[in-house]
Amino acid sequence: MKKFDAVGLSVAVVKGNKMVYTQSFGFKNIENNTELKDQDIFRIASISKSFSATAMMQLVEAGKASLNDDFSNLVGFKVRNPKFPETVITLKMVLSHTSSINDSEGYFNLDVINPDRNKNWEKCYNNYEPGKGYRYCNLNFNMVGAVIEKLSGERFDQYIKHHILDQLGLYGGYCVDSLDKNRFVTLYEYDSVSRTFSPAASAYNPRSEEIKVYVQGYSTPLFSPTGGMKISAADLARYMTMHMNYGKYSGGRIISKKSARLMQTKVSDPENYGLALLQTNKLIPGKIMTGHTGSAYGLYSAMFFQPKEKFGIVLITNGCRPEYTAAFNGLLKAGINQLYQDFIK
Repeated sequence: MKKFDAVGLSVAVVKGNKMVYTQSFGFKNIENNTELKDQDIFRIASISKSFSATAMMQLVEAGKASLNDDFSNLVGFKVRNPKFPETVITLKMVLSHTSSINDSEGYFNLDVINPDRNKNWEKCYNNYEPGKGYRYCNLNFNMVGAVIEKLSGERFDQYIKHHILDQLGLYGGYCVDSLDKNRFVTLYEYDSVSRTFSPAASAYNPRSEEIKVYVQGYSTPLFSPTGGMKISAADLARYMTMHMNYGKYSGGRIISKKSARLMQTKVSDPENYGLALLQTNKLIPGKIMTGHTGSAYGLYSAMFFQPKEKFGIVLITNGCRPEYTAAFNGLLKAGINQLYQDFIK
């Protein structure tokens, strides 16, 4: 933490199916001198995508959709790359970032890609054919959130709560107003010029007024299915354990073994990205790990597991001096390797 000037850090280690270590270090809030505690919750950024994909797999299992469905039919407006108008963009492409969609017009509302609402909608598409290339894209998952609402009839945050969090006995969620504000960890953005940290004011924006005029199946980006989950490191590790056990946790099942394996199977080379979970051999030497990272508002998060050897590690920092090695945040990578040496090896 000293090496990377970390503000705070929460970690959790799972071995077998047991949580063998959880600990929090440093500060939850610098201004108030508040120490970080294990029960505190962070906005975890892009690891949130796997919650959206898990929910989608539940609905696929229920027969409400298929991974090969035309995404246009699911989301309710035309989703077609104008350069390849004959190529159907499928749900699976959207879940694996192979849809050829990009974030150039933004991603906090669906108007940007809706041809009836944005005259520049064509800019949302890359120059390659859908299914033939990879580009990481937040808009993909904010659209998936809208589809979850259309298929389930439940508001996105409520669906995740009822069908994933409650089932696993976890505290967290996407709706700021439904959570205990006292547990929110302040996120700090680092300024490399002044070498100082400043609190990210909008990280926990409740969007209460917008939610009052919420249109189910369209206003969904307000909850940020792509990055808006708020949860503690320990509870995220419990969720991770479910994926490590291919959909099963404490005798209950969240998704089928088949769905869990599909999520963990790479769709693209060389990115090794599946359905909101990726594989990497660049974290722990000699190990192929499955999981996801997150970064937003100065926060950096990592959740990675080894399904065969049955271990997994979660780290979340609310601010650090970011350095990267092999595309991974230096603090998180070093922390994962230290925890692996101490508790797994």
